[in-house]
Amino acid sequence: MTDELFRTDSYLRTCTARVVAVTGAGIVLDRTVFYPTGGGQPGDAGTLTTKDGQRLQVSDTRKGPDGILHVVEDTTGLPVAGEEVTAEIDWDRRHVHMRVHTAMHILCSLVDGAVTGGSIGPGRGRIDFDIPGERPDKQQLTDRMMQVIEANEQVGISWITDAELADNPDLVRTMSVKPPSGSGRVRMIRIGDGVDFQPCGGTHVAATGEIGPVSVAKIENKGRRNRRISFVLG
Repeated sequence: MTDELFRTDSYLRTCTARVVAVTGAGIVLDRTVFYPTGGGQPGDAGTLTTKDGQRLQVSDTRKGPDGILHVVEDTTGLPVAGEEVTAEIDWDRRHVHMRVHTAMHILCSLVDGAVTGGSIGPGRGRIDFDIPGERPDKQQLTDRMMQVIEANEQVGISWITDAELADNPDLVRTMSVKPPSGSGRVRMIRIGDGVDFQPCGGTHVAATGEIGPVSVAKIENKGRRNRRISFVLG
């Protein structure tokens, strides 16, 4: 399986890696800085550069049965198993995803309701909540999100065991996406001292101030109890 370097450091932009396999679906490396599509976060794009200087454009990154698949646009002149390449993500695109993803955690901490879905787009994000009562107020939510952002709360990574997560089911807010468990330990994201603490496998900024201004753009009814809250950066 691919060593997922982004799990411990979301700011890694490049790494050297060895090709494990080349399939019709993509190139599998022994390690990577590329985040694969999952949990509502799009897969990274970027380049793979061979030792002879050939640059392969990676348009998407996905999870495969034998590791992370780097989907390349041009399938001519692909590297072979055992060859060394340099993997480099499209940092500007990734950093936007990190900012949006961290803002989603803040939004999640401010809304009293289980998460039923969510997605990250270019400079925007949305979360669906199971809210039995009145839907929240847009301006109030924006103001509360900005309070956390402007406080520049630290965002940290820690780990708990699968058993600890099983003993604390309230840590899981998402009904639609299962936390990344099964390997014996679960990656947790903590924002500040009590802002948010939940399992997550995505990429995040190191402090909330890095998110920048956000505004809640729309709150929609998507069913009797389902409320879709969308926000934008800037």
